[in-house]
This record gives sequence, C-alpha cells and structure tokens, in this order.
Amino acid sequence: MGTARLYASVAAGGFRRYATYRVATAAGVFTNTVFGLILAYLFIALWDTRPRLGGYDQAQALSYVWLSQALLMVVAVMGGGFEDELIERIRTGDIAIDLYRPADLQLWWLAQDMGRALFHLLGRGMVPLAFGALFFDLALPADPLTWLAFLVAVTLGVVVGFSIRFLVALSAFWLLDGAGVSQLTMIAGVFCSGMLLPLNVFPGTLGEVVRALPWSSLIQAPVDVLLGTADPLGTYAFQAAWALALLTAGRLLQSAATRRVVVQGG
Repeated sequence: MGTARLYASVAAGGFRRYATYRVATAAGVFTNTVFGLILAYLFIALWDTRPRLGGYDQAQALSYVWLSQALLMVVAVMGGGFEDELIERIRTGDIAIDLYRPADLQLWWLAQDMGRALFHLLGRGMVPLAFGALFFDLALPADPLTWLAFLVAVTLGVVVGFSIRFLVALSAFWLLDGAGVSQLTMIAGVFCSGMLLPLNVFPGTLGEVVRALPWSSLIQAPVDVLLGTADPLGTYAFQAAWALALLTAGRLLQSAATRRVVVQGG
C-alpha cells in the first residue's frame, strides 16, 4: 500500500507541476484550436472530393480532427514530457542518485507521466474538442459507455507513448546526446500516429505497416474506439501487447544502464 501511495503521490505531483503553467496551457489551447480549424477545412475539402475516404463519412472525419487535437499533448506525440529531463539527468550524472533510490525508475517516471497526461486531457484537450463540437457537425457518441471505452484506449495509448519515450531517454546512456533519437522519434510519431491524417487513408502495404506500429496506439486507436469503427477489445489487446513489449524492453535497458552506472561508479 505504501508503494501504491508513493506512485499516486508522484502522479499527483506531475499533475500539479503542469497545472502551474497556466499561460503555456492557454497558449497551447489556442494553438490546438487554430490548428484544428486549419485541418477541419482541409478535411472538408478532401472529403467533398473523396466521400467515405478511409471508411469515414465527413462528420467522422471532422470528429477525427478535433479528437486528435484533444489527444495531441495527452499522448505526447511530439514529445514534451519527461524524456528531456531524464536525458539531462543522464548527461549530468544525476541519474546515479535516481538509480540508487528505493523507488523503481521506470514506474516513477510512468506515474509522473500519467499525471501530466491527465492534466493535458482536462486542461488542454477538452476546450478544442468542445470548440469543434460547437462549430462543426461531429459524429460524437451519446453513450457514456463508449466514452468510457475511449478513455481506456487513451490510457493504454499514454502508456505506449511513455514506453517509447522512456526507451529514447535511456539511449542517452550510450549516446553523447539523446536529441537526435528524440527528433527521429518525434517525426515517426507525427507520421505514424495519425496526428495529421487518419492511418486508414494510407494505401496498401504502407497503410498496413503504419497501423501495425506502436504509434497507431496513440491517436488512431482511441479515436476509432470512440467513433465505433474498431472493436474495443481488439484495440485494447493491440495496445496492451505493444505496452508490454515496450515496457519490458525499457526494463531490460534500465537494468543494463544500472549495471553501467555501477561499473563506472566502482
């Protein structure tokens, strides 16, 4: 119980930490709303030309736009979570203190990232979605159980996103700087998560590949659960499999990094 309280406190601390940046949050809400407007009108033009593109009608496509904007910071598609701080701690050597603490490094940062994600869902995600629902004809469900299923998929997406960024951060143990890996991961996330365009639109083998990658768990999977175009249980299984695989890889890399620190410290 004490361990559970510890990580709950870390998650609460992560929530409070991001809640202090009120001006940045307001600027982010504005940015997401403007970007949502640009994408919405692009999607309207595209779906007028190609109705049912990707299996979506226009209302579903517009829903996709505003839901993706609501989730953009929640799942940290472009980074901006804990990984920059962790990379810096590795670079300066402060990570040695973290590794010798009685708290697990991976669970500590996961708990903090869950708190960050919850804040961004409430503080930065709801307003753009509400704006989109007010000014556009969206296909949002009325059934609360569908929204609950969506939140489960979002939670799993947050864990997958964390797991990717944790691996990226730990790569700094073997590289002079983790910035290059972070940039490559961000590009992959933007392209493969469905942030700019639904992955269902991608043709042939390319579409099959991007939908099978872990980044599809971040935006495409939760949105499809909410829109009713994907089976929730199958989606959860897909996301959970990637989360388990990536968390396990992170655990192995963490163990290797710990041995490296011990050897160098000795």
